[in-house]
Amino acid sequence: MNDADEPAGGGVARVEADALARGLAIEVVQRPAANSLEEAAELMGILPGDIVKSLVVKRHDGDYLFALVPGGRKISWPKLRALVGVNKLQLPDAERAFEATGYRRGTITPLGSSTPWPVYLDASVAGRRVSLGAGEHGRSLFVEADALAVAFGAVVADISDPE
Repeated sequence: MNDADEPAGGGVARVEADALARGLAIEVVQRPAANSLEEAAELMGILPGDIVKSLVVKRHDGDYLFALVPGGRKISWPKLRALVGVNKLQLPDAERAFEATGYRRGTITPLGSSTPWPVYLDASVAGRRVSLGAGEHGRSLFVEADALAVAFGAVVADISDPE
């Protein structure tokens, strides 16, 4: 399956419907393609750390979770494992991430995910307006990180290290 297999607007429609159901204010914008985090941030008029990666993480039991980490940072596996209370976590391949969320890499967001996995949000984004994937390539969404955390009952903690 590829991006052409999903009807145009399908991902964004799921994102917007989920945000509305949660009472979460978001803004979805079109964005040009970029070759780096820094270029993407510049094109959107924000700092690289305001772009939050929604990473799908597979637990040892076969379930998943979302780890939301700002640009310029990476998952700290020891911190996340300790927080989740497991010995093993991993990033699934692109196809398994798609099966777990209904979104392709580069478009992933917890909003509208085909399965509502738990959300872990890096504490460094607290109090900031951030950008995430919006369910389709060429789109991003903006949201207040604190409101996102509340809407998902997210665990907000230090789960990252500098890249």
